[in-house]
Amino acid sequence: MAGDANETSTAIVAAFFDVDNTVIRGASAYHIARGLQRHGFFRKRDVLHFAWETAKYSMLGESKEQIDDVRDEALGIIKGWSVAEMIAIGEEVYDEILALRIFPGTRALIDSHLAQGHEVWFVTATPAEVGTIIASRLGVTGALGTVAENVDGLYTGRLVGPMLHDEAKADAVEALAVERGLDLSASYAYGDSIHDGAMLSAVGNPCAINPDGPLRRLAKSRGWAIEDFRGRGDGRRGIVRSTGAGAVWTAMAVARGARATARAAVGLSRREPAAVDDERAHGL
Repeated sequence: MAGDANETSTAIVAAFFDVDNTVIRGASAYHIARGLQRHGFFRKRDVLHFAWETAKYSMLGESKEQIDDVRDEALGIIKGWSVAEMIAIGEEVYDEILALRIFPGTRALIDSHLAQGHEVWFVTATPAEVGTIIASRLGVTGALGTVAENVDGLYTGRLVGPMLHDEAKADAVEALAVERGLDLSASYAYGDSIHDGAMLSAVGNPCAINPDGPLRRLAKSRGWAIEDFRGRGDGRRGIVRSTGAGAVWTAMAVARGARATARAAVGLSRREPAAVDDERAHGL
């Protein structure tokens, strides 16, 4: 019994946050993709194609086939790209755009967990490089993201492991718990999409933040906490959501943003002018 008590006392509590529409308003990958486009990494037709994939997701929903197709296309596009260049662009985009899109309510939750000595991890289908940039800027413990393989600093066009989406998020959280001695029964998880449901189910204290309809229904049925930091209305208008397919696309392109409606992956604009806001460009 004494051994059990000691083990419990040394267990570490963690808080796991999805990123897009949970920590950051909209899809982080969308903004990074625009940054890549400005630096010549994307052609206009790539952006238009991605916008079409996002529109299809919004109308028809996300399918495994769609996600796989877009993932393969994205990996092919980034093959040979420099990791260092994309990280530099990601840092630039964070400082210029993403820093202004942090939900204050979510930031307060993050700060509260850090103040209590909890580990705080971001868990996102976005490329690991992007998740790490956001984690570093917000001073959290670390980030888990989709890993695009690179050799000698250049992307190979292959993934290391699965895209961090849906059940894979829960698997990654559970693996991290074993590695770091985290007590998942005492830990917290936050997400905005039904695709975060598995991750939320893996901890003792799940909370739906800015939830989509399916996650809101799941949260209510299971008695989970619900927080909405979007302001008036349902907040979905004006939020580019990340879709599995989307996430993959700029994901491999160094962005990603997956979620539901432009949700599990990334949302790209239909129009090229940088002056057109992403939400307006999507008509959401």
